[in-house]
Amino acid sequence: MAKARGTDGSLLHSLPWTMASLAIALLPHVPYLPFWVTIAFIGCSVWRYSIETRRAPVPSTWFRAFLAMLCFLGILATYDTISGVGPGSALLATMAALKILETRRLRDQFVLLFIAIFLVMSSLLREQYLWSLPYLVATLLFIMTAWLRMSGNPRQPVRTSFRTSGRMLAYAAPIAIAMWILFPRISTPFWSVPIDTSSGVTGLSDRMSPGDISSLSLSNAVAFRARFDGPVPAGRDLYWRALVLPRFNGRSWAAWEPTFRAGAEEQVAVRGDAYRYQVTLEPTNQQWVPALEVPYEWDLDHTSMGRMQTLNRVYPIDQRMRYTVESFIDYRAEPYMANGMRRWFLGVPEGSNPRTAELAQAMHDEAGSDQEFIRAVLRKFHEEEFFYTLEPPQLGSDPVDGFLFDTRRGFCEHYASAFSVMMRSVGIPSRIVIGYQGGEYNPRGEYLIVRQADAHAWTEVWFEGIGWQRVDPTAAVAPERIEMGIAESMFDGIGEAWGLSAPAEWLHQATLAWDALNARWNEWVLGYGPTTQEALMNSLGMEEPSWRKLMLTLVAVVAGLTLLLSGILMLRFRPPPKDRATVLYRRFVKRTGVEPRRGETPDAFAARIAGGTGIAEAAIAKVTSAYLRARYAESDPASLDELETAVRAAR
Repeated sequence: MAKARGTDGSLLHSLPWTMASLAIALLPHVPYLPFWVTIAFIGCSVWRYSIETRRAPVPSTWFRAFLAMLCFLGILATYDTISGVGPGSALLATMAALKILETRRLRDQFVLLFIAIFLVMSSLLREQYLWSLPYLVATLLFIMTAWLRMSGNPRQPVRTSFRTSGRMLAYAAPIAIAMWILFPRISTPFWSVPIDTSSGVTGLSDRMSPGDISSLSLSNAVAFRARFDGPVPAGRDLYWRALVLPRFNGRSWAAWEPTFRAGAEEQVAVRGDAYRYQVTLEPTNQQWVPALEVPYEWDLDHTSMGRMQTLNRVYPIDQRMRYTVESFIDYRAEPYMANGMRRWFLGVPEGSNPRTAELAQAMHDEAGSDQEFIRAVLRKFHEEEFFYTLEPPQLGSDPVDGFLFDTRRGFCEHYASAFSVMMRSVGIPSRIVIGYQGGEYNPRGEYLIVRQADAHAWTEVWFEGIGWQRVDPTAAVAPERIEMGIAESMFDGIGEAWGLSAPAEWLHQATLAWDALNARWNEWVLGYGPTTQEALMNSLGMEEPSWRKLMLTLVAVVAGLTLLLSGILMLRFRPPPKDRATVLYRRFVKRTGVEPRRGETPDAFAARIAGGTGIAEAAIAKVTSAYLRARYAESDPASLDELETAVRAAR
């Protein structure tokens, strides 16, 4: 016998609520999903609602199976896998769309609402933004309201359903907060979820070609935030070292693979005062760890100093990290170097950029010494017509020659590359360091915001017995870029010549306020780990909060909250107190020994028992009339006293 596939329109009042719940739950996933998944969801929803309004049959099982296989193959072809947040979200979305097509009963809609909750929770696997909490609460409120609309009376006002859902969430909130605070935290996650990185991560890479960093300088995305324990260094000293590029192929610079050299920090001699600060780093999917140069101590796990005084992590940074660093801005690095290593920092491809090599040799001969040669090159950049711009012209096959002799317009990587090639051309070891320079102080949060716009490249030169010394040729061309930074230069008007445009002041202040809120959210909520939990427990009086203490405290607090909420619910939904007149009349009926019949009035009951109970008819009549006055007339305490007296006399 064929299974019935028809619809009768009974779901018209609840189906829109279910579809709306799924649509709201799907919203955070839409930017990351293939467009055809969103189109499929919308198409299936419209098709199913049309079926319900026309009382038509739902698609056959074979057709739905064909659509399911087609969607599965489409997701597999798009992601090359079915595991991870991206493929998993796409599978959930297509599952919801196809489940809508076969929905014929309320039970099927309950399954769809479960899928909506999974979609909401899976959106938190990508990122937990500040707006995630209000979105989560609002979406769960809507889904619970849809649940009540299906299981309750459809004539019930919508606002009543929303109020009931709100009360249910309010009752659950204290227990959820207690569990979040007291559940023992561990330093590593219970599981590792492969995060969808199809959208890419904006940031520095291990290769630099002309124009790379200038494109980053147009990005307002946050790279990291830094909160100093004491005074903040001056802007000219804020060089955030990320990675070093020693290899040059005539056009672009590249880094070596991340190395972890034992005792690398011993090659650094520090002087002066240390700066201690905490960095909150955004995901980069890279292994380099930015730090104010030069880092001396750090607490990030699986992180070591490489052979070129950069911090490298064993695992790529695929989630937000927070770590503390102690740095010195006055230091001397690697004063002695083997000849084999020195040759690495002198390499220039033969025949590349010949005019630059000729110019460097002539200037070096004229200067007479390496130090004077460096000063001569910096004077050339400062005094001649070289321009700093974020929109440099295109360069040919010999980009350094084209920059020095033709365009003379460029960004920091142009000047750093040209300077380093000139150093190598005369036998001075040099390398390019890329990272970030400067940062914008946020007075609302008392921390530095370092954005991708602060990406920067500078040069280091090496001398026997002295070691690596930083030389930033950009400072010779645009000193305001180093002293003031990108953010202040925009508002100072200088940035207009570089290709920057400043936003309105009120908008900039609003952006800083929003960033401060995000930083607090990251610190207090997303950064709530073992260290933060231990500090909170200590402040509450719990010494050495082990996991046993935390679990016992959690059980006790949850049990107490459960009892408290149960008491509140019992008080809220307790039965109304019994009517005193009814209690007195039931006492009289018990004395008669006769039970009233169903639907029998007090007058009819009095007439039926008259003369057959041993109670005088006058007493029965007096009790009946007093009860009717006390029960149905206007409220009067005297009538209750009269009834009590009559019942006491009826013996």
